[in-house]
Amino acid sequence: MRQRARVGLAVAGCAALAVVAGAAIVAARPAPPVTTTAVSLSPRSAVVALSTADGSRGHLIAVTGGRSQVSALTCARVYAAAGTGVCLRQDGDLPTYEVAVVDAHLAVRRELPLVGVPNRARVSPTGRLVAWTVFVAGDSYNGGRFSTRVGMLDTRTGQLVSTLEDWPVTVGGRPSTAADRNFWGVTFSRDDRHFYATMSTGGRRYLVRGDLATRRLTTVRENVECPSLSPDETRVAFKSARDGDPAHGWRLSVLDLASSRVTPLAETRDVDDQAAWLDENTVAYALPRDRDHADVWQVPADGSGTPRVLVPDANSPATLAVDSPGSAGES
Repeated sequence: MRQRARVGLAVAGCAALAVVAGAAIVAARPAPPVTTTAVSLSPRSAVVALSTADGSRGHLIAVTGGRSQVSALTCARVYAAAGTGVCLRQDGDLPTYEVAVVDAHLAVRRELPLVGVPNRARVSPTGRLVAWTVFVAGDSYNGGRFSTRVGMLDTRTGQLVSTLEDWPVTVGGRPSTAADRNFWGVTFSRDDRHFYATMSTGGRRYLVRGDLATRRLTTVRENVECPSLSPDETRVAFKSARDGDPAHGWRLSVLDLASSRVTPLAETRDVDDQAAWLDENTVAYALPRDRDHADVWQVPADGSGTPRVLVPDANSPATLAVDSPGSAGES
């Protein structure tokens, strides 16, 4: 029997997010036997993702030079950086989920139970910190709808952040005491101290910057969801609700943190994903084709160009070959 420690997870507050939760459940279903091979999370591997192909759905794949390798590891959501991977997966035959932290050879280093349905996953550029978001239901302020909750783990010290909901938050320069705050979509800085995430409260969604040393959060900008920090840490790729209403879908854009300039990207379809940077100039994201299948696409980060398929029949992308100052490998 594995030793269990209670872990809080992800909260989201709209019906559109519930659809994503359903997709995560589908991805976590056991797949038929499939031929697998050893897969490495070394920085020389180009892209890792989860297969949505019939027969290997949910298996972690590594794609290098157009060739795919299929691993035995199955997840509902995955991410990797600097030889560390985080896999949100079904807990055996039980209808529950867990976080599995894996090393560069996909050997499990630690497992933690999840109370909710997997939604987002991230690893810091150094591989030290991992984060996850899950859907939960039952929060009294949310009228029975889905919410999201974030958890984070320091793989070096074992320190666990089970929720961000009890952290002090400054909104527009003033402390917020709202009870309906919930969070999702973490992205880390290289310093293993600061991070960005999405916070919703009062029907509004904000980009927040967090500090693990002080355990405080500060809003940066409104209508920014699922941020992804660029390798040089000057920009954030994100999705924003069209017309400020998630019911109208999301548009993929890039925010320049210094100037606050927002650049809508050439991808004009509805992107309900947390993008990943392939390099300083390109972002990747998943688009579903139907309930069971998706493709990973890429598009320039400056608003130019045309979207094109990067990995067919896959979702949950992460790149292992991004170079940036001070990092040992990054996704």
